[in-house]
Amino acid sequence: MTGIDAALGATIDAYRTCEFTTLGTAGTPLTWPTAAWRRPDGTFLVTTCLAFAQKAFNVRRDDRVALLFSDPTGSGDSDAPQVFVSGTASCPEEIRTAPDEAAEYWRRMFQRQPHSRPFVSAPGKWFMDWYYLRLFITITPERVEVRPPLSQLRPAEPGSVPAPGLPGAALVARYPSAVLGTRDTYRSPLLTRVRPRVTPDGFAVPRAALGDAAPGRASLLVHRHDERLNGMHNALITGELVGTDDDHWTLLPRKVTEPAGSGRPRDAYRTLRTARRATARYLRDHELTRPRVDWAAYRALAEEGATSRGGSRPS
Repeated sequence: MTGIDAALGATIDAYRTCEFTTLGTAGTPLTWPTAAWRRPDGTFLVTTCLAFAQKAFNVRRDDRVALLFSDPTGSGDSDAPQVFVSGTASCPEEIRTAPDEAAEYWRRMFQRQPHSRPFVSAPGKWFMDWYYLRLFITITPERVEVRPPLSQLRPAEPGSVPAPGLPGAALVARYPSAVLGTRDTYRSPLLTRVRPRVTPDGFAVPRAALGDAAPGRASLLVHRHDERLNGMHNALITGELVGTDDDHWTLLPRKVTEPAGSGRPRDAYRTLRTARRATARYLRDHELTRPRVDWAAYRALAEEGATSRGGSRPS
């Protein structure tokens, strides 16, 4: 356990993404890659659009959350230590249509993700307004743990042939590692980067790598992005974590959710259509009129991001 000093803070700030988990209605850790901004006051900011508001709903029902900074792609340091953060979160119902106090978060995003800049100007903004209707999630850290770099993660043990139709088997085989979401002995969410071994029934991980994890509902996230936060893909496998033997526990998969980035030709269109419909449904369910995005404020930050080199927090 440790606090976040200047050196560790710089390491966290250099990460392009982290894994963020909330607890679903059944208590399953639901984990997705996201960008997190470490505020000067020590809290973290995560934002989500209305189309993917489940994270916000989960936080309002159960405020226990966790972050894991484990994939250093794009950070410039392949040997950066992993950093696990857990704590509590809050998410007001206010819909943000401008950068507001998160200006640095957006400036950094535009600098690190060049392909996002055109979406705040015509014609891109005409079909991307849903993305800029955001909810702000503030995370207050209670536990911080520094772990060995991803580059030091032990190779996976040889796997075996999965049962026909085992959910997620093809996905896990495509990735060198994954993030296991469990709950600890205090029932708080716990995230661990692992190299799962495929078994006939599921995905085995060494018990020694799981720390104070407890058996029960769990999930396995695979995701990737390139150096410029493009080429993204993510998928979440949910199921039950059981104690297979003294040395290994196994995630028995039940369901796979693959929201975007599958590579199919119609994937981008499907994602856009789904997001727009989900946004309209959120507004309808909350009896709200569609708010107007402050495009000028976003364009100004996109222009600053285009001329910035470091993309790190200013001193």
